[in-house]
Amino acid sequence: MTELKTPTLSDVTRAFHEIFPPAIAEKWDAAGLVVGRADAPVTTLGFAVDATVATAREAVEKGAGLLITHHPLLMRGASFLPDTDYKGEIVHTLIEGRCGLLGAHTNVDSAPHGTNEAFMNKLGISDTEILADEESTQIEGKDACVGIGRVGNLPAPVSLKELAEKIAEFLPATAGGLRIAGRADQKVQKIALCTGAGDSLFGEARASEADVYITADLRHHPASEAREQALISGGTPALIDCSHYASEWLWMDGAARLLTEKLESQGFAIDTYVSTLNTDPWDFTVSTGPVEGSASTR
Repeated sequence: MTELKTPTLSDVTRAFHEIFPPAIAEKWDAAGLVVGRADAPVTTLGFAVDATVATAREAVEKGAGLLITHHPLLMRGASFLPDTDYKGEIVHTLIEGRCGLLGAHTNVDSAPHGTNEAFMNKLGISDTEILADEESTQIEGKDACVGIGRVGNLPAPVSLKELAEKIAEFLPATAGGLRIAGRADQKVQKIALCTGAGDSLFGEARASEADVYITADLRHHPASEAREQALISGGTPALIDCSHYASEWLWMDGAARLLTEKLESQGFAIDTYVSTLNTDPWDFTVSTGPVEGSASTR
């Protein structure tokens, strides 16, 4: 039996990008390697939604040679990175701990096995279509449809409240939980989904004729306008608003498994972990009193 070798950072990055190609990321995105020496050995690989001081320190404590985060650290760039700046502290912590950093953002949102498909799989939906920006491309030598968001059908209709309760069971705990717009008892089956901030895709969600649109970071005006239009057209799509962090947490276990298998097929052995540190920014909520005349009661 051939003994498996320790991969370099370059080996790991190349294998990861075969599964989640940077070429399918949105043009405005900053997916790719942020810091790290290409020839450095990587015995342990970490996954996290966000590059924070806490997830960087965790990676170093676990002996990780590379930390893959969904959200890029330097999306808008930086002119200076002293350790007195929190992004500088993250970079210094990782470099001094001999740990690289790879951002894997909209390429993971768009690709098979990414954030959106992982969420749909948790709902029991495996047959999906792309919500927006669909294109066909080669991933791992096979033709695949890629794009932002997914649309699919639940095995059977459920009430909006039942759907929200199912989602609450598999998402990581966050202070804000879920916000729902729609009648608790209305039946839903066709699902439109965009993990992360998705209020720019209300038009696509309506065009899909989905019964409910699941996304995160819904702002007041787009959500209000969407609900008003839904009321005119019979109450659909209802809205389920998740924590941004929580909606994009689910893909990492599957990605760790896929990457481990790919590296093994190339003759490499690696340990992985998925961070359970909660990087949702909110700590607690306080109710402000009864809500009267909301869209769900009209």
